[in-house]
Amino acid sequence: MKFFLDTANLDEIREGVDWGLIDGVTTNPSLVSKEGRDFKDLIYEICNIVNGPISAEVIATTSEQMVTEGRELAKIHKHVVVKVPLTADGLKATKILSGEKINVNVTLCFSATQALLAAKVGAAYVSPFVGRLDDISQDGMDLIRDIRTIYSNYRYPTQILAASIRHPIHVLEAAKAAADVATMPFKVLKQMAKHPLTDIGLKQFLADWDNFAKENLLKTEKVS
Repeated sequence: MKFFLDTANLDEIREGVDWGLIDGVTTNPSLVSKEGRDFKDLIYEICNIVNGPISAEVIATTSEQMVTEGRELAKIHKHVVVKVPLTADGLKATKILSGEKINVNVTLCFSATQALLAAKVGAAYVSPFVGRLDDISQDGMDLIRDIRTIYSNYRYPTQILAASIRHPIHVLEAAKAAADVATMPFKVLKQMAKHPLTDIGLKQFLADWDNFAKENLLKTEKVS
């Protein structure tokens, strides 16, 4: 499973890359606006930090505008994946952009039929929002499983990018449902590495070693 960070914060991205765990990054207008940076400059800098797909989202709402904007975004860096919403206009734009060999991430997916349409028009990624479905009392992982079944049945190459990840259990369940990618906030990645028994065990190992070292030091001093 690939891990993407869902952020536009350079410090978080650099730290995630330093861990050796990050395969890509997803951004959206909300995340970029928090950084107070020029959009294209920020995306370019992220692309130079991460050797993998970087989703940059259009803000246009018509297919014509999305195509124009998508072409400009794709020029920023070879790692850019153009992100478009799963609307009729987004699907039209995806068909055109994918036909031009531009990778597209179709976002805001909330149904398996939407995901099927994204695959039909050649999306490189589809982003089902599992957390937002959970928020309205639907099981977001059911959507991941349905999409995986459909894509496997017809051998669609579109990758399932589990988005709106809220906690480590979402990542675990997405992996079990065979999502290709999980994109998550940096705090979720950190939570995945933590376990109280690991901390307790490490503390005990170090304490035992410290006691052992002190005992051997005393024995050495007595011999001397």
